[in-house]
Amino acid sequence: MRIRLCPLIHIAILSFLFSCSAYRPAVSTSASEQSVTDYINSYKDLAITEMNRTGIPASITLAQGIIESDHGRSTLARQSNNHFGIKCHDDWSGPAVRYNDNRRNECFRKYSRAEASFYDHSDFLKSRSRYSFLFSIKSTDYKAWAHGLKKAGYATNPDYANMLIRTIEKYNLYYLDNGYSTTKLPPAADDRVLEPVTRQLPALPSRTPRVMENNRIQYIIVKDGDTRERLESEFQLLKWELSKYNELTIESAIRTGQILYLQPKRDRAEPGKEYYTCLEGDSMYLISQRFGIKLKRLYEMNRMADGTEPEPGKKIWLRNIRPVD
Repeated sequence: MRIRLCPLIHIAILSFLFSCSAYRPAVSTSASEQSVTDYINSYKDLAITEMNRTGIPASITLAQGIIESDHGRSTLARQSNNHFGIKCHDDWSGPAVRYNDNRRNECFRKYSRAEASFYDHSDFLKSRSRYSFLFSIKSTDYKAWAHGLKKAGYATNPDYANMLIRTIEKYNLYYLDNGYSTTKLPPAADDRVLEPVTRQLPALPSRTPRVMENNRIQYIIVKDGDTRERLESEFQLLKWELSKYNELTIESAIRTGQILYLQPKRDRAEPGKEYYTCLEGDSMYLISQRFGIKLKRLYEMNRMADGTEPEPGKKIWLRNIRPVD
């Protein structure tokens, strides 16, 4: 016997079944976790490079990017490559967009590439006096950095420090603070059993690939214990190559955290990096190493005499000759 249902009951049952089939928290959570993992894999090498350059823990940079940009899914990240929600401020002369945030129609920085957002995030923290005390903290002490950022007023959320720490510990980002850039990180912890990390870190494989790429040039970051002879042997370089590619003398010492190119630098920066605004302590050589540009060519593009150095705030052109004032 076929049972006929009242139309309203029939609609209600269908709606219930549809809502049950549409709600699959396990699938949604899994997809979200994979999205965070993809974000980490995309930017962890860059975060480590910036840690070696500036001292900001790679774990902190990535955790901030995950939180501030919703791991790259926010409108500001997708449309403006701004992964850290950095606003324009008075010293910003680059492209900008307007969004409603704490106030309506606020000005946010816009970048040609996501990488530029990471560079600017590091430079922003380095150049603001209120964050200066952070750089006396070891880059392996992510908890002190997290609480320090909150103390300095980086975010208004009263739980911001704990948000950073939970993110770092959930995704094991603290491994990156020890320089493990290309090693696959352990799987993320389950939120329901997440505990603060107090145990000793297990050893990761020692043969982690070291070579990264900038401006289509292979480079490494000098680590403790590296010497010229050891690097020349490891990468099968002739004795003159490290000096020539990095515009050093044979007698120049190498230091931990230094960028060393394994191939010749180029005549200009990669597309999207049109200019760089100098900070306190910048030199033309450091800028040439950061962007993979030959030092002589950098001087020529900026109509500067060899050996002169830029003042803080000066715009250094990276791809084209500086316009005549």
